[in-house]
Amino acid sequence: MGLNVTRSVLPTWFARLACGTAVLCLAGGISLPAYAQMGGADALTANVQTNPNAQLLLESDELVYDINAKTISAVGGVQIDYDGNRLVARQVTYDQKTGRLKAMGKVELVEKDGNRIYAENLDVTDDFREGFVNALRVEAADNTRFAAESAERIGGELTVFNNGIYTACEPCRAKPDRAPIWQVRAQKIVWNGKKKTIRFERGRFEMFGMPLAYLPSFEIADPTVKRKSGFLMPSYQHETELGSGISVPYFWALAPNYDLTTTGTYYTKQGFLGDVEWRHRLANGAYTLRLAGISQQDPGTFSDSEPEDQKTNRGMIGSTGAFQINPRWSYGWNLMAQSDKSFAYRYGIEGYSGYNITDQIYLTGLNDRNYFDARLYRFHVQESIPDQNPDGTPNGSSQPKQPYVLPVVDYAYYLPQSVAGGELSFDVNLQNLHRDEEDGTTPIGLNRAGYLSGIEGNDGRITGEAEWKRTFIADNGLVITPILALRADGMYVDSDSIGVTRSEAFRGMATAGMETKWPILFSTTSSTHILEPTAQLFVRNDEPYNGEMPNEDAQSFVFDASSLFDRDKYSGYDRIEGGTRANLGFRYSGTFNNGWSLNGIAGQSFQLGGLNSFAGPDFVNAGAESGLDSARSDYVAMIGANRGGFTLTTGGRFDKDSFAVRRAEVASTETGKYGSLFVKYAFIDAQPTYGFTDDRHEATVGGSLKMTPNWRVLGSGTYDIFHEALVKRTAALAYDDECFTYMMYYQQEQPITSTGDKGDETTKFGFNISFRTLWEFGKPVDIGGI
Repeated sequence: MGLNVTRSVLPTWFARLACGTAVLCLAGGISLPAYAQMGGADALTANVQTNPNAQLLLESDELVYDINAKTISAVGGVQIDYDGNRLVARQVTYDQKTGRLKAMGKVELVEKDGNRIYAENLDVTDDFREGFVNALRVEAADNTRFAAESAERIGGELTVFNNGIYTACEPCRAKPDRAPIWQVRAQKIVWNGKKKTIRFERGRFEMFGMPLAYLPSFEIADPTVKRKSGFLMPSYQHETELGSGISVPYFWALAPNYDLTTTGTYYTKQGFLGDVEWRHRLANGAYTLRLAGISQQDPGTFSDSEPEDQKTNRGMIGSTGAFQINPRWSYGWNLMAQSDKSFAYRYGIEGYSGYNITDQIYLTGLNDRNYFDARLYRFHVQESIPDQNPDGTPNGSSQPKQPYVLPVVDYAYYLPQSVAGGELSFDVNLQNLHRDEEDGTTPIGLNRAGYLSGIEGNDGRITGEAEWKRTFIADNGLVITPILALRADGMYVDSDSIGVTRSEAFRGMATAGMETKWPILFSTTSSTHILEPTAQLFVRNDEPYNGEMPNEDAQSFVFDASSLFDRDKYSGYDRIEGGTRANLGFRYSGTFNNGWSLNGIAGQSFQLGGLNSFAGPDFVNAGAESGLDSARSDYVAMIGANRGGFTLTTGGRFDKDSFAVRRAEVASTETGKYGSLFVKYAFIDAQPTYGFTDDRHEATVGGSLKMTPNWRVLGSGTYDIFHEALVKRTAALAYDDECFTYMMYYQQEQPITSTGDKGDETTKFGFNISFRTLWEFGKPVDIGGI
C-alpha cells in the first residue's frame, strides 16, 4: 500500500519517525559532515530539524493498528520518504505505551546530504535521548566510514559504539572484504555530544589489516568541531648545519575568532627553538603575530663564510594583516624584524623563510577598471654576511643597498564615456626612495665600464600621463588605431653618489602613434590559420635628461617578442622611450583538426629619428646589449605549440646581421597517463657590460612517473652548463589515495657564486604522512611543483 499525506494529518509517532529518520540520532557525531555545517550548539538537535510543510510518503505491504497493545506497525517492504530523507526496513513499529520506535530487518537510512546508515535492528525512544541499534554501519558523504557490532545512546548526550571501526578509506571494489589501508579498531568508542569529542578505548591502529600501534585511550575532536585545543601532529626535518629536528605544536582554541599555536622544535646540533603564532579574525579582516627564537648551542657548526649564523641568541617577530574598509577599499601589511639577517631563512620559519622577503604596508581601492594602490616597502636579503667589516667599513653585503620605498603610489582612471569616439585614460605614479649605501659595481655610473643600481641617499619622482586611442575597422578588415599620449615627470635627487649630476628635473613627453593590423584568415578542410601583419609608428620628442637621473624601477628591461609591440618598452616609469620608432612584425595562430594548436610572434623594431633612449647612458646600463641599442634592432620571435597534455614554447633574440643567438629559452611539458615531464633551457649571450664575460647556459629537467595507480617517483635537476655543475637536485617518492598520503624527499643545492665558484652545499630531507581526518605527521612537502 502507499500513503501520500501531509504531516499535519499524521499521528504524532509518524511525525517523530519522519523527523528522526531515526538511526541518524545514534550515529550522530561520527564524522558526518552535515553536522559540521549546522550552526546550533547541539549538532543532533540541529540535524533533526525538518521542513514542517514537507510531505511524507509511506509505502509498505500492510499497515497494522493493535488497539489493545497500543502499537502501530508498517510491515513488509517499508519505505518512508520525508524531506529528502529515506528510511527502508522490513518492519517499523511505534509503541505508544513505552514511547519507543523500532525498525527491524536490514534497516537503511539515506539522508538528503548523502550520508548512508545501515543497521539490522533499531530501538530508540521517541525523543531520541536513549536507544539501541545492532550491526551499525555508516557511510558519510565525505567518504568516512564507521561500523560497530552495536551502539547505545544514553542520556541524550553519549553514544557508545561497541567493537567499533573507524576509517576514511573506501573498500576495495574487487575484494570488498579486504581490510582498508588504515583503520582504527576499538572495543569502545564514546561520542560525547556535549563536549564534542570522540574517545577510543582499548583500541589499535591498523594498516592493511596489520596492527601497528596499541592505543589504550586517545581522543579526537568531534567532526562538528573545527577548532579544539590540543597537540597537533609532530613533524620532522633535517638540515646540514642544524641537524635533525622534531617539532611538536600545541593549538590553543581560545575563542571562535582567535587562537594561539605554540611549537617547540629540538635540533640535535643547535638546541631548542620556540615558535608562537597568534591569529585573530575580526569582522572586516584578520591579522597574525609570530615570534620565534633560539639560543644556539653550537654556532660553530656554521661555516666561516656565514658569520651572521654564528650568533648565540637569535630570533624574529613578524606580522601580517588584511582588512576590508568596504567592498572597494582594503588595507594590510606584511612585516618582519629579526636579530640578524638570516634567522628566519636558516630555521625555515613558515611564511618568512624566503631568501628575499618584502615588508609592505598597503592601501588599495578598485572600482571597475579604475584603481588606486599605495605601498611602503622594505626589502630583506636573508644572507649570512655582516653589513660591515670589523673596522666599520662596508663589506659589499646586499642588505644596506636595499631601498626603503616611502611610498610608491599608482592611480589609474578610465573615463566611462567615450571622448571623440575613443577611450581616454589617466595614469599617475609617485615614487620616493631612500638607500643607506650606494649599490653599484663602480662609482662611475654613466659609462659602459660599470653601473650604479641605486644611489645613496634620497630620490623621487611623480608622473602623470593621459592616453587617448580609438579603433577603426575598414571594410576589408584593416584595423587602424590612432594613439595620442601626453606625459609629465617631476624628479629630484639628494645624493653624494659620484655620477649624480642633477638634483631636480622636469620631463615632458608627447606621443602621436598609429597601429595598423590586417588579420587574414586561411582555412582548409583540416585546419584554420590567422596571420596578422602588424605595423606601429610612434612619433615623439627625445627623452629629456636621457640617463641623467636615477633608474630604480626600469632595470629589469628585456627585449623579446612579448615586448615587441609595446608603446614604451621600459619596465617602469624612471625611463621612457624617446624619438621616432617603428615596430614591424606579425602575429599568428592556428588550430588543426587533429588537436594541435600553434601561436607565434616575430618582428623587428627600428629607430627612425631622434635620440635612441636605449643607446644612451644609464645608471644601470638598462639599454646596453639589449638588441635595441642600434637603429635597427635584433630580431625577436616566439612560437608555442600544444596538443592535449603536451606544450612547447620557445623564443629568442637573434643578431640583426648574423642571426646569431643572443638570448633563447625553451620550455616543454608533457602530461599523460603515466606521469609528467618538463624540460627547460635558457641561454644568454655574454654581456661584458654587466660583468658576464662568458655565455650562460642552464638546463632543468624534472617530472614524475606513476609506477602504480597510487605510487609515484618524482625528481628534478638544474645543471649549469658553463660551470659544469649540478646546482640543484631533488628526488621524492610519493603515495596518495582517497584516505592516505605519503611522501619522502631529498634535496641538495650548491649555488654558483658571483665569482664563478661553487658555494656551500646544503642538504635537506624529510617526509610527510597524512591519514585523512585523523592525523598528519611531518611537514607538507614542496619540491618545486614536480
